[in-house]
This record gives sequence, structure tokens and C-alpha cells, in this order.
Amino acid sequence: MSFMSPADAVKTLERDLQKIFGARLQSLIAYGQRHTLAVVDTLTADDLRACARRASAWHDAKLTTPLLLAANEFASALDAFPLEFGAILSDHRIVSGRNPFAGLSVDPADLRRAVEVQARSHLLHLREGFVETRGNSDALAILIVESAPAFAALLQSVSRLDGRAAHGPAADAIAALAGVHEISGAEAERLFPPYLEAVEKLVAHVDTWRA
Repeated sequence: MSFMSPADAVKTLERDLQKIFGARLQSLIAYGQRHTLAVVDTLTADDLRACARRASAWHDAKLTTPLLLAANEFASALDAFPLEFGAILSDHRIVSGRNPFAGLSVDPADLRRAVEVQARSHLLHLREGFVETRGNSDALAILIVESAPAFAALLQSVSRLDGRAAHGPAADAIAALAGVHEISGAEAERLFPPYLEAVEKLVAHVDTWRA
């Protein structure tokens, strides 16, 4: 298959969804890297089967599987998924249809709670993972590398909670962590204490955060 640009891939997706949903397709939204959200009037099992038949073609075009939501679901799910849906609210492009987000916003209290869960879960994972290394520095290196993407995501969430995009040292840290694939056991022994302390400080910050 020839390379398809993100814009062309989304247009192809739009045509497919229009064939499946017809006039029931209210909006198609693009966000992030080749992610999409389709808002429809109604969503049936037959619709899902039709989408499933097109999934391979969408993936071949380097698109992720689109999120499919009935028109009333996004607003009612904001409190349950404030991080995920809040990120879409803050950075999206309307490909077709009306703006389904007009008048919607994430409650800061819901966002703080979600970030606290994310931060505390990461802290518990690091502590448990350290114990399970049984003092082996190579295992510790694996723990740090495998947890790096989740830590980068946590930094982004805290930046969103604080009402600013990650920049400066924070942005550099996120970029560096995203590219971490391997470190030595000696590096792991040096990095883990300040890494753990940083996560503990993030937990304390989020726990006491007020809008």
C-alpha cells in the first residue's frame, strides 16, 4: 500500500463512516497522532460489525481505531474520563459536522482526582517493582525503562492540571523519557532514588492541589 498522509487517511475514514452511518454521523474529530472520534446519533451492533470489516484498512493507513460515541455519551463521560476526554477537548480538529464540544469543560475536581489516581498508582508500581527486583540492578534498569512512558504521561497530566503545557525542563524530561530504551544497572542504581522521590513529590503536589 502506498503511503497515505494523515489528512488523506482521515478523509478515507470519513467516507467509510458516512457509508456506515449515513446521516447519523454527526461529527468526526481528529486529535493527537492519527486518533479520531466519531459522534453518531445511534450506535448498533450492526454498525460495529461494519466498522470491524474496515478496521484493517484503517490500521494500514496508520490510523488508530476511532472512538465511537453516541451523541449523549461524551458529556456524560467527562467526569469518568477527565484526562482522556479533557485532552481531546484541549487539542482537536473538527473534520466534519458540528462541534460536539460546545459548552463542555472538565471539572477541575474530576481532573485532580484522576491525576491523583494516576500518580499514586505509579508510585505503588515503582515501590512494588523495586521490591520484586530482589536487589538485581539489571532488573531495576528494566523497571525504570518500562515505567518511563507512564511517568512521561504523568508529567503531562500534572502539567494539564496546573493549567499549562509542559515546557522547559519538564518538556525535556518527557522527551528524554519517551526515548529511553536501555540503561545500565549502574545507571539504574543512580537514577532510581531521585526518580522515586520525584514521583512522591508529584503525589504530594496533586494531593494538596486546589483550583
